[in-house]
Amino acid sequence: MKFLKSVALSVTAGLFAAALSAPLAAAEALSSPVGSPVLEIGGAITNTNDGPLARFDMDMLDALPQRETVTATPWHEGVQTFTGPQIADLLELVGAEGGTLRVVAINDYAVEIPVADLYDNPVILASRQNDAPMSVRDKGPLFVIYPFDENPDLFNELYFSRSVWQVKAIEVHP
Repeated sequence: MKFLKSVALSVTAGLFAAALSAPLAAAEALSSPVGSPVLEIGGAITNTNDGPLARFDMDMLDALPQRETVTATPWHEGVQTFTGPQIADLLELVGAEGGTLRVVAINDYAVEIPVADLYDNPVILASRQNDAPMSVRDKGPLFVIYPFDENPDLFNELYFSRSVWQVKAIEVHP
């Protein structure tokens, strides 16, 4: 019995140590961009690579797990295929500690998005449309895409307004 308690304590201690080191590993994993940054995330985050900010180039975003969202939008003719990382994954990577995001476009258009949106739906930061990189002229290089066809309740003006294109920055607010 003493042996089992000892093993249980060892396993518990090991799990506790692993849990404590996980955020540190995530912080170490956030490398600096090699190419031109296309996105910066700031505000209430714990994992950064440039002072208080987490900056990403396109290669860094492409290296994250990608999701395809096949959907119609009010801005395109017919169903389109968008590809990019889920924004929830980005938030976890930077250690976001907030309830609201302020997403800012190249032209300084900004909108607030509740973090709950990102966990209730697989919202992506699309960098590709129909397998092609998105240019600024085509609403790129980054575009917030909700899965409108997967959840028809999202196909309305509220979520259209949160679908920011030409995204340049995300600020995490408590």
